[in-house]
Amino acid sequence: MPVVEYKCPNCGSGMNFDSASGMLSCPSCGRQDKIDDSSDPLLVQTFEEGEAVEYHCNSCGADIITEPETSATTCSFCGSAVVLADRLSGQLAPSKVIPFAISKQQAEQAFRKWCRGGLLTPRGFMTANRIKGITGIYVPFWLYELNNEIEVQGHGTKVRTYTRGEYRYTETQHYEVYRKIRLNYNKVPVDASEKMSDELMDRLEPFPYGQLKTFNSPYLAGYIAEKYSYDDKQLFPRVKDKIAPFINSYIQSTVGGYATVTYSRKDIDTRLRHADYALLPVWMVYYDYNKKGYTFAMNGQTGKVVGKPPISMGKVAAWFGGVSVVTLLALKTVSWAMGGGFL
Repeated sequence: MPVVEYKCPNCGSGMNFDSASGMLSCPSCGRQDKIDDSSDPLLVQTFEEGEAVEYHCNSCGADIITEPETSATTCSFCGSAVVLADRLSGQLAPSKVIPFAISKQQAEQAFRKWCRGGLLTPRGFMTANRIKGITGIYVPFWLYELNNEIEVQGHGTKVRTYTRGEYRYTETQHYEVYRKIRLNYNKVPVDASEKMSDELMDRLEPFPYGQLKTFNSPYLAGYIAEKYSYDDKQLFPRVKDKIAPFINSYIQSTVGGYATVTYSRKDIDTRLRHADYALLPVWMVYYDYNKKGYTFAMNGQTGKVVGKPPISMGKVAAWFGGVSVVTLLALKTVSWAMGGGFL
């Protein structure tokens, strides 16, 4: 099965994508090539779709065994960066990519700093010296362009209270409320990998979409890449659920000034205008603490870290104890101010 490697024209070593320079870089002789100027083998070759049974490393000849979802990896024997071409061609070819801007060393340093900032994490966890592995993965996403036609009908009230003579009056006015709204959303991301946690991927947002580039396979050199498990049609219900709170919030913003609004009809017609298949950069950090494994994710462009670290019950108790003391002192101060002396 076809394997694409990027050999240095100077020394023949395998070249990797360098997040600092944004270029294809040779770790042996230091040569750097602009990716935009390089020819992409996937643009001049076509392959039949289907799962590859066996791949061979062009550098050492070893057989490369991968999971069906993997589209870029490294050879376990010689460490060469390889791209599994048939898994990135035809309908499986991404149209966009956001390259890594954070190196592996920077990701590890950022993770250690993040651990030290945990107010309720155990002291031993903060040292961050139990990192079992850190892997750069291009995660498949669909970026949706959506058009929403919305019609809302309901009943609104406005309440006015006033005093006349010895009497206090409350006046309630009733209104029929009607809104017709058109909302367009661009680049709404939904991860398309079955293995990735939807919660983790959602919390990594936002990605800097100004850094989106036309896909070119050299960006994947030196990293792992996944191909999508679900197409844009299969994930359409999820993207509708994702934008629903924003649509409701916008509707609510258009009926300000009413004391109450009760909706009798709310029709939302969401249509898929376009979806781009994109690969977005994620560092996955695997951490071992107290004989238990933890998984964290880091945005490969912004450095944002998400995950659930362990909680120190001793720190939680101390924190709540501190809150109680502060509250008690505040009550004593208020009582002294009102009563003219200490309790």
